[in-house]
Amino acid sequence: MGGPRFEPVRAVRAYERVVEQVEEAIESGALTPGGRLPSERELMVQFSVSRSTVREALRVLQARGLVRSRPGDPNGAEVLPFTPAALHKSMTTLARVEELSLAELVQFRMVLDSAAILLAARLRTEEQLAEMDAAVAAMRGALDAGEAGDEGADAFGAADLAFHDVVVRASGNKLIEICTDVVRSIVLKLIAGRIADEPDRQALMRRSIGNHEEVMAAMRAGDGPLAARLSRKAMYDYYAGYVQERERGALRALLE
Repeated sequence: MGGPRFEPVRAVRAYERVVEQVEEAIESGALTPGGRLPSERELMVQFSVSRSTVREALRVLQARGLVRSRPGDPNGAEVLPFTPAALHKSMTTLARVEELSLAELVQFRMVLDSAAILLAARLRTEEQLAEMDAAVAAMRGALDAGEAGDEGADAFGAADLAFHDVVVRASGNKLIEICTDVVRSIVLKLIAGRIADEPDRQALMRRSIGNHEEVMAAMRAGDGPLAARLSRKAMYDYYAGYVQERERGALRALLE
């Protein structure tokens, strides 16, 4: 039989509709940071729902960082300003719920890191370059002192993180900074066990230091495109072995 093919519908609970309407009001500017929602009783009347439904909706909105609510508050829940922490939480949840593959996450990180480096090569200050130098020196010190043991590896990882944090700050783009932090933390959690099992972690750490120094040299020279290209290549070399062969093409596409 011809005609459209329909799919089963999902039952929507009443509190979800309440959440949707409040979110729409915040997004449209009808509700602004510092403002307040009506009291629970008034919300019950306006939405024609029970008190338990209103409270469940407020719990969800509070968990999303959109409002601050206290049960029974006669003044109503307060609308909160949107913060980087709220975006960080939303992105982390999205990445996990959507079950993004490691290849997709690595590809996105390659895009973000190279964009940050491209901007930082033009916008970085001498102080930020000095911070990057210090981070690379700390990486080398951790390698030399720790002999790639657990303590040395932890110190190395912290210094590596510090280097990338300076780069994204130097980019001057808060959204890149937040997205990079989220994607990086998820990727590292996914491969932490495999990194720990690497037979020669010292070789990995030395190669990472060399890559950082190459990127820094290009940034110091103001050659953003070269620095970004070096960053993508280094990241591909580092992560390709953790990604399935059939998915590596998606990463190689960023090297061309």
